Amino acid sequence: MGLFGKIKAGLKKTKDAISYKLNKLFTGGVLDDGFYDELESALISSDVGSAAADTLLERLKAAVDKKHIRERGAVKDELKSLMRGLLDENPIPVYAYPLVILLAGVNGVGKTTAVGKLARRFKREGKSVTIAAADTFRAAAADQLTVWAERADARIIKHAEGADPGAVVFDAAQSAKSRNTDVLLIDTAGRLHNKKNLMEELKKISRVIRRELPNFQYLNYIVLDATTGQNALNQVEVFDEAIDIDGIILTKLDGTAKGGVVLALAGEFSAPVVYVGVGEGVDDLENFDSAEFVDGIIE
Repeated sequence: MGLFGKIKAGLKKTKDAISYKLNKLFTGGVLDDGFYDELESALISSDVGSAAADTLLERLKAAVDKKHIRERGAVKDELKSLMRGLLDENPIPVYAYPLVILLAGVNGVGKTTAVGKLARRFKREGKSVTIAAADTFRAAAADQLTVWAERADARIIKHAEGADPGAVVFDAAQSAKSRNTDVLLIDTAGRLHNKKNLMEELKKISRVIRRELPNFQYLNYIVLDATTGQNALNQVEVFDEAIDIDGIILTKLDGTAKGGVVLALAGEFSAPVVYVGVGEGVDDLENFDSAEFVDGIIE
């Protein structure tokens, strides 16, 4: 089942928030400055963000002029095409094995759950998977991750609560090398992006990975809660400065009207949205697809 086969109903909130505003604009009238001002306001108020809105409007005006578009109704298809193009500017990573993926983010965004779902995906593709429980601060975090590991039939490396996360990652790296593991997934503790000491700890974990696993493809993914809207941009900015973010996992996209943030992220950062969370089940993590996303939010 494709992306919107699972979350079409949930995405209705985002679709209603964007389509209602845009459809009013795309019925009748000429393409004047007032039209573009209203379109900009509609995009920004739908969590598309000012940077992405500016980019889309600039490209839309150029396309309208080049293609001699004169009616508002014909603009919608052009806008959808430009949205897809904006999302596709940041290519989704192509995996090479052995592979290590570190998941980072603030508290409560669903990192541990995302690790479990990723483990399930890779196992279904026939890959061997080891999970590093490097969240040693949150009470019962390792226990929760163990449940996910069992569901996915993946190995897990964990230490006692309060242990050094770097030591957990070191041990997991040694285990992954000795067992020729295809994929190592690293769950990290949630940390506020304005806490310097915690961000330094994340840098330390990243250094351990690069030192111990030089032959692994190494990717850093940030997990974001779609319901936070524009606040997600600040999180990506700070985490990207610390460990160079390669991709984004967007959770709770099926339960928010703020799905326009996907375009805002594309307008601000080079890291693409790679996966979206569409539910609580172990298989409810879907590949992001730009065409399906745009078709899902604009009729």
